[in-house]
Amino acid sequence: MKVLYTAEALATGEGRNGHVRSTDGRVDLDVAVPKEMGGSGDGSNPEQLFAAGYAACFHSALLGVARQRKVSVADSAIGASVSIGPLDAGGYTLAVHLEASLPGVERAVAQELVEAAHQVCPYSNATRGNIDVTVAVVEE
Repeated sequence: MKVLYTAEALATGEGRNGHVRSTDGRVDLDVAVPKEMGGSGDGSNPEQLFAAGYAACFHSALLGVARQRKVSVADSAIGASVSIGPLDAGGYTLAVHLEASLPGVERAVAQELVEAAHQVCPYSNATRGNIDVTVAVVEE
């Protein structure tokens, strides 16, 4: 792979109850186990960070696909939900649900754009075949 960019971060403390910081300092926050998982919920968590990254990356892929096809998606937005749950064999897994809002874009066209974005998004390519990812176009 030809590397275009590498992000680096360091986690300290007690894993999910600790601190994360990127080497450039742009990400610098406490993390905590969510209340739903028995923690304090007094910080962000890996699932929130993954949801934010996936939403931003997928939106960028969508904008690129739309630009190539000369379709305006000026007021578009992507929402990402990342869920964590146990595996039957032990350990945990993730699931992702993405919702695309493309106001003013015909539903069939919006669906085509979202499906094409799902093929080029680096997060989608990294997760494909590894975790459940669903993508939906939401009505305005």
